[in-house]
Amino acid sequence: MSSRPVVSSFKPRAHDHRRCVAQVMAVAEALCASRRVRLTPTRRRVLELVWQSHEPVLAYDLLAKLRDDQPRAAPPTVYRALEFLQAQGLVHRIESLNAYCGCAEPGRPHSSQFLICSTCNAVAELDDDDINTLIEARARAAGFHTDSQTVEVRGRCPACADAPGR
Repeated sequence: MSSRPVVSSFKPRAHDHRRCVAQVMAVAEALCASRRVRLTPTRRRVLELVWQSHEPVLAYDLLAKLRDDQPRAAPPTVYRALEFLQAQGLVHRIESLNAYCGCAEPGRPHSSQFLICSTCNAVAELDDDDINTLIEARARAAGFHTDSQTVEVRGRCPACADAPGR
């Protein structure tokens, strides 16, 4: 089992996202420098926009925000930046939502399990070796060879589950 199966938990409502952004930007800059890849101003800005909250964000929402700084930005600009950020292990794509969220363990290759709140869209990220191993074993037993795995689980985060009337 992973030593830290819960990579990122649900954040309290009063959470300071600016701190998260500052931390991830420092990690991203160091990671890109060590890999000798460019964290261009556009890639940097898209990463900042993804990390502005702990909710998955749609590419077109990123584009709208990016246009505040770059009025001529087009969809390919955002998709190229997201592709780069995914390749560097800085963001994840939430397949069921066709949206993106920041990676809680940037740069470290891993399989993720996402807990997605159906009420507020907050996301927590897990990386549980037991889950990964079980999926791989069951896939092999079925004669299936996995390329990657991402598990998405929908439900309610602690704040929404504890809300009055729920």
